[in-house]
Amino acid sequence: MSPRWEPDPNIRRGRHVVFNLHAHLVFTPKYRRSVFTDAILTRCEQIMRDTCDKFGAELVEFNGETDHVHLLVHYPPSLTLSTLVGSLKGVSARLLRKEFSAHIRQYLWGDHFWSPSYFAASCGGAPLAIIKEYIENQKRPES
Repeated sequence: MSPRWEPDPNIRRGRHVVFNLHAHLVFTPKYRRSVFTDAILTRCEQIMRDTCDKFGAELVEFNGETDHVHLLVHYPPSLTLSTLVGSLKGVSARLLRKEFSAHIRQYLWGDHFWSPSYFAASCGGAPLAIIKEYIENQKRPES
């Protein structure tokens, strides 16, 4: 490689691909209920980080407010975003309902946790630092 070439940690390589794909995702609970506390957001982040790892993706940033969560995900081109979203929402819903059932039951009923809708935006037009700062500055609820 050229000595002038500086490696970029955001550019990842596969056997036949070089990529830098980021997505900004927003999930809301069913009926946009204010179900999240600091403890639930902390656990939700752990669950989503583990789920991303299993898919070869990286959860770059995570935060939220009482009624929604934001994620910045770095993912490989072999992974469809809808598959990743389905797993993130499915795994987190199951585990959060199991671990925080008494609290969640006050806000949500039935077997649903997440709204079936979600927001997804590819990140490339806006600098990633701006998106990351936006997510970091979410008004996280206090314990």
